[in-house]
Amino acid sequence: MSRLQETFARARAENRAAFVAYVCAGDPDFATSVEVCRALLANGVDVLELGVPFSDPLADGLTNQLAAQRALESGMTAARVFELVRRVREFSQAPIVFYTYYNLVFANGVDAYVRAAKEAGVDGLLTLDLPPEEAGEVKAACAAHGVGTVFIIAPTSPEERIAKIAATSTGFLYYVSREGVTGVRDQVAGNIPEALARIRAHTKLPTVVGFGIGTRAQVAEVAAHADGVVVGSALVNCIRDHLQDRARMVPAVAARAADLAAGVKRRAR
Repeated sequence: MSRLQETFARARAENRAAFVAYVCAGDPDFATSVEVCRALLANGVDVLELGVPFSDPLADGLTNQLAAQRALESGMTAARVFELVRRVREFSQAPIVFYTYYNLVFANGVDAYVRAAKEAGVDGLLTLDLPPEEAGEVKAACAAHGVGTVFIIAPTSPEERIAKIAATSTGFLYYVSREGVTGVRDQVAGNIPEALARIRAHTKLPTVVGFGIGTRAQVAEVAAHADGVVVGSALVNCIRDHLQDRARMVPAVAARAADLAAGVKRRAR
């Protein structure tokens, strides 16, 4: 079993959803980013979703756009992102998924990029702006190097498209619970149980739910139905809020992660 398969199987056995945490690699700088990852993985995070900083992150709201900007301004490059993964692998074997854009993969040569990601310790590749119809080269490279593919399903995805996305994914499926970009919302989107039922009719792969989830109560609401819950902006905000007080930044991220992680346990049935 892959690290991703083991992690989701363990979460199921423990009657809970997996906690997937997003942060941007290198935000606000390389050394601090390593410690942020350490804090997340020590406080209940099962899968680390690392945003690869990009100058034009179209799927991201302002919080994650500014995180990418901070990372780029601190000197993050593709090579430095791989190095960050290697640093995380020194203290954790938790699954790591790249949240990236196709230009970053294509510009470096698809096979070369996926091979480098695998060698660094990456388990999955979520390429936000790559539709499954055009993903043949990425899918082949991921299959050759043992990297899982992750594709997004939207609330507006029709039945035939869900089937196509499910057939192209090998790691897990990512259900975007609301239209628009990333960011904390006051309420969880509606119809998540119905959407998950539609997806599960086409696949046995785990399905995680993200976009707009930022409190323990919201995590618990989604965890009752999903195989995994993704939280990003609420954690990135902890970094943003402590840019002038770096000593408190990592402890703040750790505390927020621990609080959110408390929501993934399901009630006994």
